[in-house]
Amino acid sequence: MSVPVPVSVSTAVSDSPPGVGVWLIGARGSVATTVVAGRAALTAGLHTPTGMVTETALFTGTGLPPLSSLVFGGHDTVDCPLPKRAEALAAGGVLPHGLPTAVAAELAAAEREIRPGGPLPGDTRGPDELISAFATDIDDFVRRRGLTRAVVVNVASTEPAPTGSRPERLAPPGAALPPSSLYAAAALRAGCPYVNFTPSTGLHHPALAALAATSGLPYAGRDGKTGQTLLRSVLGPMFAQRALTVRAWSGTNLLGGGDGAALADPAAAAAKNAGKERVLTDSLGATPEGETHIDDVPALGDWKTAWDHIAFDGFLGTRMVLQTTWQGCDSTLAAPLVLDLARLLARAHEASLSGPLPDLAFYFKDPLGDAPTALGEQYAKLAGFAERLRGHGVGGPEPREETR
Repeated sequence: MSVPVPVSVSTAVSDSPPGVGVWLIGARGSVATTVVAGRAALTAGLHTPTGMVTETALFTGTGLPPLSSLVFGGHDTVDCPLPKRAEALAAGGVLPHGLPTAVAAELAAAEREIRPGGPLPGDTRGPDELISAFATDIDDFVRRRGLTRAVVVNVASTEPAPTGSRPERLAPPGAALPPSSLYAAAALRAGCPYVNFTPSTGLHHPALAALAATSGLPYAGRDGKTGQTLLRSVLGPMFAQRALTVRAWSGTNLLGGGDGAALADPAAAAAKNAGKERVLTDSLGATPEGETHIDDVPALGDWKTAWDHIAFDGFLGTRMVLQTTWQGCDSTLAAPLVLDLARLLARAHEASLSGPLPDLAFYFKDPLGDAPTALGEQYAKLAGFAERLRGHGVGGPEPREETR
């Protein structure tokens, strides 16, 4: 439960000793703003860490960096400063009333660490120039702030899908790198673990396969599982385990805000829906009839309603229906997961783990590597990962001084 938020209290940035950087791609968006404001509220004792699995007993003694050690920066192509973005989120009910004022110092500190992203219209730089520029920004952040390491997390708007639902299989190796892949390459070039919290291509581009394989860095993704798909990853296995035949599974998402505007693009919506549908196919053993629709409703702001209609057969062919409605705020559902993942990847890097981390499938619609689909099995894998971290001492590799 949360406590009232005073409007004149602010925790000085210096009270949280620098230690681990969290470099956010899409650093002025709703999710990133909620991450920064939320972490500040937790370390100031204004709220409890509801929704953060890393703050439960499961991760006691695993050596995760404390929340107070996280330092934020990032890239973005928009210019609305974080304090103003936080005020807009509070006005829309996403952040508690008064919180932007209470954590103004932390928001301002993160805003000072945001650098221009790209490529912007008219930008003549080639892919390697952009990657080099982004990596230099990250290196500079780590050096200036005296950080032990930094984790790069993509929380930017969804990109249009390349061709089909599996860009890592269908995009030709010579295809131009989309922005998410430029940032992913920059993260590895800067020697940073990487998390793709979006359905965008990121490290999935075949041109980055060799770089990812030889980087010696841990990485995780893809597409954070916050609402409708979270529920599907529970219900799908339930039908399969009870031997109930699902005939059709249809869904609708109504949402506004920046995510709604981005997903109004049919190609971006296709990228988003691919992960939602894959969960059903993997858990049911076949793809049921029906589609998932995403509708942009600007009046809803950052709030989303997700509705599912499931037609299934029971004993003696009796036809039945289950309907579910999920209403929530994407930013406040996503923010605790982003904080979890930043801490987990930082600790994995410290423990000298590398490559894809399928044990973190619990957090994603389309997880990397050989990972189970059912949420219960994914949680068991996460528990095993926590035990694995306990087996590693603290004090792994420091960031490389020169990574180019």
